[in-house]
Amino acid sequence: MRVVVFGSGGQLGTDVVSVLSEFGYDVSGFTHSEVDIVDFDSVLKAVKDIKPEAVVNAAAYTDVDGCESSRDLAFKVNAIGARNVAVASSMVGAKIVHISTDYVFGGERHFPYTEFDISNPINTYGASKLSGEIFVREQNRRFFILRTAWLYGIHGKNFLKTMISLAKKGGVLRVVNDQWGSPTWSMDVAFQLEKLLHTHYYGVYHCTSQGECTWFDFASEIFNLVGLDVEVVPVGSEEFPRPAKRPGWSVLDNYMLKLHGLDIMPHWKDALSSFIETYREDLL
Repeated sequence: MRVVVFGSGGQLGTDVVSVLSEFGYDVSGFTHSEVDIVDFDSVLKAVKDIKPEAVVNAAAYTDVDGCESSRDLAFKVNAIGARNVAVASSMVGAKIVHISTDYVFGGERHFPYTEFDISNPINTYGASKLSGEIFVREQNRRFFILRTAWLYGIHGKNFLKTMISLAKKGGVLRVVNDQWGSPTWSMDVAFQLEKLLHTHYYGVYHCTSQGECTWFDFASEIFNLVGLDVEVVPVGSEEFPRPAKRPGWSVLDNYMLKLHGLDIMPHWKDALSSFIETYREDLL
């Protein structure tokens, strides 16, 4: 299968290219500098030149706080950009896999969201990503929308790398303990994407690790597995005022994957252990 991946230089996009290539797909990856998804003509040319059977859109403006001050850019990339990829993929008869986020939900409850729950974003990032989802559904009926959350990996910036970097500098770390989610290794999402890609079970899918924790729990487990002796203090979100409001509850249930018997996502602690075992030298 020929596959085009937009956003191939990002944290998830890099792993998607790696996994699909490992499985024998004919993959063509485009970084932001090579194809800006906001530019429809560039997107269409790339897709028409390759004529893929599938297109993966892993490109996005993911700076949650930056989206509040750069609202136009957020909607250009996350909404219009998604539309451009969906239209171009449809024009060549390709299915589309679009990466979305837990932030399409408002976090007002305390049990996992399924794909059948109503979206209610509380910040610009979530609103722009939800708009992108709507465009994708409208413009290409052969769509997979994968919502993931709390991603970490060896590529790019993420919470895990930040915590290790801060811990190595010494001192007490204060970490939020009233926001809940499911830490998810980007490589696991890439493997799950591959498993779904060659099916015709189109629709919206949640794709996160099993189980849930707070950012404080996540940080504590990171330090425990890495072997760093650091004092971590749990605090409330009010100690770290941010431009963008964060959902207090971002836990997703991979309900659609489970209904189809396709869910291969591990528990977050098992995935984190595997990740650190694999990349310990790089992280330290």
